[in-house]
Amino acid sequence: MSEQLHTDPRRILVLTGASRGIGHATVKRFSAENWRVITCSRQPFSDKCPWPMGPEDHIQVDLADPANLEKGIAEIRSRLEPNGSRLDALVNNAGISPKGEDGERLSSLTTGMDQWRDVFQVNFFATIALARGLFAELKTAGGSVVNVTSIAGMRVHPFAGTAYATSKAALASLTREMAADLGPHGIRVNAIAPGEIDTSILSPGTEKLIEDIPLRRLGTPKEVADTIYYLSSELASYVSGSEIHINGGQHV
Repeated sequence: MSEQLHTDPRRILVLTGASRGIGHATVKRFSAENWRVITCSRQPFSDKCPWPMGPEDHIQVDLADPANLEKGIAEIRSRLEPNGSRLDALVNNAGISPKGEDGERLSSLTTGMDQWRDVFQVNFFATIALARGLFAELKTAGGSVVNVTSIAGMRVHPFAGTAYATSKAALASLTREMAADLGPHGIRVNAIAPGEIDTSILSPGTEKLIEDIPLRRLGTPKEVADTIYYLSSELASYVSGSEIHINGGQHV
């Protein structure tokens, strides 16, 4: 395996939150373009994930645990070394949104402080840690960072909790700051803000929101993955500091 990695000419993606939905679609999109994909999630690799080199290029890491995250970053860097320590794209897709005991939305009054800390650690601080920890590898490749925010970061959402929404709003602001900070080093930083996407984790009642979406349908994970790929590729070589809304016009 190491011999192959030394001569592997493929571009390389590191993707968090790869275990379902948008993450799955993103891995398939990049794999179809012959990228090497290093996936990161809390779960071990699933045999239901049919992409090449899946088990070998999966890192089990808990973004909610800063110490474990640092170990994960070290592991990522060690896997990049045989390829000249370069990283072409980092996609921060992982995110958590805790619910109440009966599955209800948690407000600013009902979200526990420990939940606030966990949400911001995974949705916000982990993004900073990964970008800083992999800065040298991104710089070597002239790479791209894509942060996954949300329509909930721009408006009060009926299902997304307050902690999730504010963490995504903060991540949108961080995207602009990172674009300014990393741009002089040849690294582009952008965000995508999905709306109602048809995945297995949709909240009950989401179908009622379709009447407020101009395109009158849910988005697909593939449509999100296509936009992530665009921002990570040379097609978007002069795009940085942007947040692309993927919501069928729901934000207008």
